[in-house]
Amino acid sequence: MNTYMSPLAGGMLIGLSAAMLLLLNGRIAGISGIVGRLAQGIGIATNTAFVIGLMLGPVVFLGLFGEWPTITITASLPLIAGAGLLVGFGSRMGSGCTSGHGVLGLARLSPRSMAAVATFLATGVAAVAILKGFGG
Repeated sequence: MNTYMSPLAGGMLIGLSAAMLLLLNGRIAGISGIVGRLAQGIGIATNTAFVIGLMLGPVVFLGLFGEWPTITITASLPLIAGAGLLVGFGSRMGSGCTSGHGVLGLARLSPRSMAAVATFLATGVAAVAILKGFGG
């Protein structure tokens, strides 16, 4: 399989789902917001359908490429759990996550999203530099 086909297909599916949600429902496809509203019992039908669609992503991948996606995780469970908590905290603090700000916010030329994405990227670069410095 071509090295770029899997990420390309994934990106196209994310863009398609985000565009459909915006065009059909007038909602931004921010995953943290969708899951948060689902947990609060708001918009149950739409939010449940969107989350189920996300979980069916590997099945779509299987249909497109004839194999399950390969996932390799080399980080420890505590590191993954800590990173997940930080991402959750950051998405609440930043009023959105990478999907809402990065996919639709940038496409709509939102200054708030541009600042958020710049912060996400800078923090990611800093985290990698720090972890590499500690031999992580």
